Amino acid sequence: MSKEIKKVLVIKLGALGDFVLALAAMKKIREAHPRAKITLLTTPPFEALAKLSPYFNSVETDGRPSDFGDLTAMLSRLRQARYDRVYDLQTNSRTNWYFQALRPFPPQWSGIAAGCALPQRGKARYHMHTLERQADQLKQAGIWPDAPTAPGAAPAPDLSWILRRTKETRPVASAAAPRPYVLLVPGGSAHRPEKRWPTESYAQLAALLKARGLDIVIIGGPQESAMARQIQKTVGQARDLTGRTDFAQLAVLGAKAVLAVGNDTGPTHLLAAAGAPTIALFSDASDPELCGPRGHVTVIRSPDLKALPVSTVASAAIALLPR
Repeated sequence: MSKEIKKVLVIKLGALGDFVLALAAMKKIREAHPRAKITLLTTPPFEALAKLSPYFNSVETDGRPSDFGDLTAMLSRLRQARYDRVYDLQTNSRTNWYFQALRPFPPQWSGIAAGCALPQRGKARYHMHTLERQADQLKQAGIWPDAPTAPGAAPAPDLSWILRRTKETRPVASAAAPRPYVLLVPGGSAHRPEKRWPTESYAQLAALLKARGLDIVIIGGPQESAMARQIQKTVGQARDLTGRTDFAQLAVLGAKAVLAVGNDTGPTHLLAAAGAPTIALFSDASDPELCGPRGHVTVIRSPDLKALPVSTVASAAIALLPR
């Protein structure tokens, strides 16, 4: 008779888009272990969103220690916790090393670490979208026997719980009959400018959508406020929320938006998972077949986003808007 799994650790550290996609696997882990105490090991940016989710009993944020002392303390805590099972959803060299550091008596470990009890075997994982790859990992771990692993088959992450767990919020001060709003995500990684559609293109799109009676809301980090101001100059009234929202607040905004348009960046994934009809813009710098957002999503690919016409995105936007 197999030992009852009472204590579970889930590891997910990476970027926002990766974290959002992993919420689908996190949901399955909770369903498979409904009575277990499940802890998430992550990093500080994801703490608020993870604590709001229904998947974890506790959240620890020192998953990427900055020095040897912090690393030693984290590993000591993991040993003392005596987890019955670990689901490594990060599956990189860092977390593989964590497994080796927990020898000679490591917990049952689902991942790709050499010698782990529940390995995800095969090279197919390297050519799978994150959702199918993690579904396959949980299938091989024995908790999702009928996991859909064909391309495009795995369910998108579901953030419907976000509205039940947060207070009412609207991004635009308005009259008694608020206007529908569109979320724009013009930023992204500063070191990956090739993944950005030009800000002036977003401004032209915003003007077209504003003319259709939609409020315009611009989101991103504080470093993207200049982009917001540039769009505001073209559009006139547009709400700049850059640097003013955490991930949980972004998800609430996405759940109530009539449309989101963004580059291949984490907030676009988050808005799509929250339920916003979403247009995601991809250059040749990344492959949506491996990492694109899922849900009510239209992916537009252009080898060079600078050459992507505003009319192409506007047509897709109008098609997604409610009649």
